[in-house]
Amino acid sequence: MVNIFASHRHFMDSSRYVLFAYMLINDTLQLLSSVLLFLFVMGQVKFAIVYCAPLLFLSTATFKNTPLILATMSLERYVAIFYPLQRPAAWRSDRIWIIILCLWLISCISPLIDFSVRERDSAVDDLTTPVLCKNAAVNSSLVQTLFKAVLNVLIFASVPIIILFTYVKILLETRKLRQDGASVNKAMHTVLLHGFQLLLCVLAFTHPITETLIVLHANWLPEDIAFFNYFCFILIPRFLSPLIYGFRDQSLRVYIWKTFICCSNKIKPTVRV
Repeated sequence: MVNIFASHRHFMDSSRYVLFAYMLINDTLQLLSSVLLFLFVMGQVKFAIVYCAPLLFLSTATFKNTPLILATMSLERYVAIFYPLQRPAAWRSDRIWIIILCLWLISCISPLIDFSVRERDSAVDDLTTPVLCKNAAVNSSLVQTLFKAVLNVLIFASVPIIILFTYVKILLETRKLRQDGASVNKAMHTVLLHGFQLLLCVLAFTHPITETLIVLHANWLPEDIAFFNYFCFILIPRFLSPLIYGFRDQSLRVYIWKTFICCSNKIKPTVRV
């Protein structure tokens, strides 16, 4: 899907598609970093914190970024409906990078604080001592844990409020604007879709519940539980979210099918006589 945006530049003329392309890139980076971290932990691969920190930073920042992007995409639909001719400068396709930069700065707050206030162990040298590359390596203090919990609550509580606000406003006030009913209904459905995408994001926080249920009702190894939680509640939702949005959009759906058909034709087996 990223290749579709790179090959067809006319999508970049719309703020909505620019934000969606940004979400695709963000989720791709999140998947790459989280898969690497998961494989390193499962394989008991250890290396110094100085090499582990960039992966942890990228994984945390991109995870926090996804709900913020969904809220921004909902607000973009609100702006497009209510200010079609006098759209604020920051919401135009050539200036949307300003909002994207702000989202990145907000997302980087949590990992920056993790690395700046962490408790240093005198027995661990950041440059040479090998450790398992996971959050516990840099997030060991009570202050960090409390801060991350508060930040997660703020993000995942404010984003549903924003999505609900945009949906209700579009639902209640679009008739006064005398706009095309089809476009208004499409905007409302898009906002609802962002709410569903947010729900897929929140599944990542359910792993303590599922882990407890599995331990109580099944004799699984800890490695099997970790793989199940990662695959079902982190990996699959990250794949489903952009696919659902892409197939729902009529313009993107055409190019997605063309890409699938083109790829399937390239890998057709040749019959030798």
